[in-house]
Amino acid sequence: MNLLEPIVAWQNDLAAIRRDFHMHPELGYEEFRTSDIVAAKLQEWGIEVHRGLAGTGVVGTIRGNLPGTRSLGLRADMDALPMDEVNTFEHASKNPGKMHGCGHDGHTTMLLSAARYLAQYRDFAGTVYVIFQPAEEGGGGAKRMVEEGLFELFPMDAVFGMHNWPGMKVGQFAVASGPIMASSNTFKITIHGKGCHGGMPHMGVDPVMAAVQMAQSLQTIITRNRDPIDPAVISITQIHAGSADNVVPTEAILRGTVRTFTLETLDLIERRMEEISRHTAAAMGCELDFEFRRLYPPTINHASEAAFCTEVMRDMVGAANVNPDVKPSTGAEDFSFMLLEKAGAYIWAGNGSGDHRDAGHGMGPCMLHNGSYDFNDELLPVGATYWTQLALRWLAQPAK
Repeated sequence: MNLLEPIVAWQNDLAAIRRDFHMHPELGYEEFRTSDIVAAKLQEWGIEVHRGLAGTGVVGTIRGNLPGTRSLGLRADMDALPMDEVNTFEHASKNPGKMHGCGHDGHTTMLLSAARYLAQYRDFAGTVYVIFQPAEEGGGGAKRMVEEGLFELFPMDAVFGMHNWPGMKVGQFAVASGPIMASSNTFKITIHGKGCHGGMPHMGVDPVMAAVQMAQSLQTIITRNRDPIDPAVISITQIHAGSADNVVPTEAILRGTVRTFTLETLDLIERRMEEISRHTAAAMGCELDFEFRRLYPPTINHASEAAFCTEVMRDMVGAANVNPDVKPSTGAEDFSFMLLEKAGAYIWAGNGSGDHRDAGHGMGPCMLHNGSYDFNDELLPVGATYWTQLALRWLAQPAK
């Protein structure tokens, strides 16, 4: 691997910072300690700091010493998950019910390291904005930063994101032109019937049977309405009804998630779900409340930016270690909101299979959102070098 020597020399410092973040996880919009440390480090390295976007967001501005007008943004997420860590090694979470189970501690550290390098070696033209975002895990921090003026305050030509990816070896990368992560959406369907004695169902209107019929019928959207080559998921994950064996309840509730890779398919699914639900309820004598919440849109990479990232990664680790057409994940990512506004790309960097974990790790796999997860510190100089090389090569292009 072609890594930048100063960044490699900072490996121990990077690991210490990352493990400190891991020990003190903070949930979305509560990243006060984390953002304080980020801002202090940036200021220590002579970087102009802006705070307050989306509450706890931090943006650093690094200007090169050479004349140039190009600019780009590099984004890392800072928040942890509301879950318990089962690891017992020294740097395990000290905050019960909070854990860096997705590697945002590592993402923040890698971007800090890249910022340090760029601030120390400013022999480039243009401007790099390092974006430390709160509340990726369900809080829509990226959307809020955009709404509060991120791209007006920091006008950039493109924006880039990165996530560690368990199962891929450290030193391997993946990207896709087009969708790389799915949209995330939730629904709640409340069916109103008429309660009665379970032995005399003809005296009431049964919402449970309507729920059963509805749960099956909604899957026909996937098999009969959706284009078969456009992946999508409708998962009913909860059905709530009743309180006694001999009582037909008044109400039944279905909840779940919908994942798509295009907004057109999402429009189709939402429309057909409501149509099927309302007609099924009416056919069985029930009334219905239909709620559909669009949380995160699909993360769709721009083709030219994805190709640019691919070349940077190939020069770092070799073509054999870069997958330029990775199969998208049905997980979701709020970096998608930034890509709706700006050209850019989101890539995955290998985090290994878990062999890196210290003694005292949990028995579970080292997968995202798992209580046994831990970010692989070997990835820190790799990700930081990628960020740095991406920025330098992007800025070295002729101005548009």
